[in-house]
Amino acid sequence: MDKPFVLAGRTFQSRLIVGTGKYPSLPVMQQCHQQSGTELVTVAVRRLDLKATGEQSMLHWLDRKALTLLPNTAGCYTADDAVRTCHLAEELGLSKWVKLEVLGDEKTLFPDVEQTLVAARRLVKEGFTVLPYTSDDPITARKLEDAGCAAVMPLAAPIGSGLGIRNPHNLRLILEAAKVPVIVDAGVGTASDAAVAMELGVDAILMNTAIACAREPVRMANAMKLAVQAGREAFLAGRIPMKAYASASSPLEGVVGR
Repeated sequence: MDKPFVLAGRTFQSRLIVGTGKYPSLPVMQQCHQQSGTELVTVAVRRLDLKATGEQSMLHWLDRKALTLLPNTAGCYTADDAVRTCHLAEELGLSKWVKLEVLGDEKTLFPDVEQTLVAARRLVKEGFTVLPYTSDDPITARKLEDAGCAAVMPLAAPIGSGLGIRNPHNLRLILEAAKVPVIVDAGVGTASDAAVAMELGVDAILMNTAIACAREPVRMANAMKLAVQAGREAFLAGRIPMKAYASASSPLEGVVGR
């Protein structure tokens, strides 16, 4: 029996978290959310057009009955900016659940883990449910958990790179030590990457570019849904050990003439 995906006391059926940026259009974004089966979507607060209304507003295309919104502090480079953005999200009525993202530089979009920790500690004290984007460093993951974060979200590769799982060893170390959900955030490029991440035992995957920028985003959303499910099933089933030489499917013992 699989254990449910529980995040900050809430149970989700889908282990796939999807973003809202970079889609060819808002209707395509909506179709991707529906096809992926996601129940949790990130919204970059600093990129919301607060003046847009009706079908011009992104929020118009998000089914608040089916989806839990996860405001994202994308574009923040200091703890102060990130905390301020989270308060803005709360004032807009989005959510007190936040994807905390404090970037270190514009080229790599790697997290500034020092500023992330500062922001996480402040936000947790202020009653936010914090899901932090972080490096694949097990020590930082432990510190974020100790700070009261509801999950840790290490990158698999740089944001939007599509490079896949670059350091499975570090992800295993984080999984070994973490008592909160571990969610791979950033770097997944295609369905096989998602399956590999889930086979490692992570609780969920967060992705945006891999779906939004695919040649056929809606079809890729479905592929990612299936890959996450397949990877989880494979993790639960347990893969066979790797061996240096062949191991016949039909044993030679008892073969006639031997």
